[in-house]
Formats: sequence, structure tokens, C-alpha cells
Amino acid sequence: MMPRMDAPERDPGQGSQSVVPGHLDLSTPSVARMYDYYLGGKDNLPVDRECAEEVIRKTPHVRLMARSNRDFLGRAVRFLAGECGITQFLDIETGLPTQSNVHQVAQEINPRARVVYVDNDPLVLAHARALLADNPNTHAMAGDLREPLHILGDPHVRGVLIFGEPVAVLLCAVLHFIRDSEDPYGIVDTFIRAMAPGSYLLVSHAEQRRALMPARAAYDRANAPAVLRTLVEIASFFYGLRLVEPGVVYVPLWRPDGPVYTDDLRVPVLGGIGRKP
Repeated sequence: MMPRMDAPERDPGQGSQSVVPGHLDLSTPSVARMYDYYLGGKDNLPVDRECAEEVIRKTPHVRLMARSNRDFLGRAVRFLAGECGITQFLDIETGLPTQSNVHQVAQEINPRARVVYVDNDPLVLAHARALLADNPNTHAMAGDLREPLHILGDPHVRGVLIFGEPVAVLLCAVLHFIRDSEDPYGIVDTFIRAMAPGSYLLVSHAEQRRALMPARAAYDRANAPAVLRTLVEIASFFYGLRLVEPGVVYVPLWRPDGPVYTDDLRVPVLGGIGRKP
């Protein structure tokens, strides 16, 4: 049986650790550039490919995990922009631009949809700003998930998004790079408190499994560690929200466009969307 979880009760966390986006480090593997490599992208360096290949050797289906997660994001944004009528999106730690980016999916449904991308990787920002140069409804800014108040208070964000109206906050495959000591639940609570009623939170997160432990260790030499969490721990990010059906499930099972195949069930990435009442 596939895991499914509604949001459990949990005490909200407190605060977050201040982090300033760093400079471009070409000697350390970047989790954003490694993700780009898994997806077949070209915006990665030898140091990223070396670390990514180590992960692939230890977890051969990591490319399937990346693709399934990306497909989940696309389906979720179509759902939010289409069925839910959301016109504002805050995509945090978005990663390197690829096909079917959030603004492309949302604006195909509603050309007036507004999107802000936030990332702390200078290379990601450079690519995003080049891609968005001619798109007045989409912006990219420097920021770090571990400093949520900086993101929420940034004049560029406030100039594009109106937090008094419903907004979708997207935390896709990023919270598993936040250590427990950095208070991931407090970070998410900060965004939830800032969201107007009728807003949505999207989360996808690698599941804690023994088979992933060797690959997790490879990230210790990258620019962010990999922190695996259980179904209950991942569902706890939705504290205080009403989960959209089918709840927190393996991402291939979240409102699939077509049949789900046996290989899809090997993807240890859980995801869901919650609505603020």
C-alpha cells in the first residue's frame, strides 16, 4: 500500500537561522547543478557531475526521482493555476531553469499569473534572469530559504506579489537540504503565517529509506547536505493546512496524468499540497 498522510498535529517551530546568499563556488558540488545533471541539463560542471555520478552509482534510480519530482511540480502548478485560480507563485530554491518552468506552466493557463523565483545560487540567478528578461510578470531574486523573513520582506517580492491575496508557495525538493538544526518547521511556519487564507503550500521531499543512505552520504561534500525524513515528518510541514486530495503520497501518485507504472513506485519522493483555511 502506498503511503498517504493527512496533516498531523504539531507544535509550530520558532525562528530561523540567518544565512546570506554566497558567492559562486566552482570547487564544491552544487545541489542545483547536480539536479540539472540528473534531468539531462547542460548547466553543470565537472565537480557536479563527479558527485552526481557517485549518487547515481549508489542509487541508480535517482534520475527517475528527479524526473518524477519535476513532473509532479508541473501537474501541481497546472492544478493551482487552473482548478484553484491561483495567480501568484513564490518558488523558493527553484534550481536551474529547464523545460516547463513554473512561470511557463502558470502563464499558459493565465498569462497574467505572477511568479517570483528565489535562489541563493548565483549561477541559477544568472540563468533565470536571462530567461526572464522579456517577461514582466516573472522575476528572480537572491535569497535563502533559511532566511524566510528576508524573502517575505524583500521589496522585489512585495512589488510583484500581494500577500493579502492567495499565493502559492512552492518548496519543491528543497526542504531535504535543510538540517534539523536550521529549524525547517519554523521556516515553513513563517511562510504559512504570511499567507492569506485560500493560499496553498506545495512540498516535495525525499523519503527516509535505507537504500538512500549511501547516496545521502555523497551530499556531505556538496554545498548542502541531504536530510531524509519519514512520511509523518514530511506531512508535518502541512501543520494547520487542509491537504488537497490525495494527501501526501509518492509524487507519481499525486493526480497522475496517465497510468502509473511499476518503475514509478520505486520513487522515494513524497509530495502534497495544503490549503490555508
